[in-house]
Amino acid sequence: MKYTTEIIINKPINEVVYKMNSSENMLHWQAGLVSAEHLSGTPGKFGAKMKLNYDFGNRKMELIETITKSNFPSEFHATYNTQGIRNIQENYFEAIGISQTKWILKNEFQPTSFAMHAMLFFMPRAFKKQTKTYMANFKNFIENGTSVKNAKT
Repeated sequence: MKYTTEIIINKPINEVVYKMNSSENMLHWQAGLVSAEHLSGTPGKFGAKMKLNYDFGNRKMELIETITKSNFPSEFHATYNTQGIRNIQENYFEAIGISQTKWILKNEFQPTSFAMHAMLFFMPRAFKKQTKTYMANFKNFIENGTSVKNAKT
């Protein structure tokens, strides 16, 4: 399944990519994220790997992020692998004047198990909704300083 989502952030592009390029900041806009552990490579650079642990109450999930392109301020690409699915992300950032940034996120989800294949087929809106939620959380974090770190998931 492939789809593209975009959002306008009312901050300059340099501020947006600075906050985006920080694993510590992920805890403030990715609800459910409990830890981010560097595994290999130079953090934030091509080939770097990081383990992301999520807790959604009754469901825990571990993702391995591998950076496939790091060309800030214009783009950042990565793959996220977990049990049953691979997510390929391409993030693009465009300055809109001096005070706004357009964030374009292209997602491709590739199921690696029958269960996830069925979930993608029957519940594609759940994946799209999660993407929009994370993007809105990031916008809210960077524009207003609002963190989801201690929010219930």
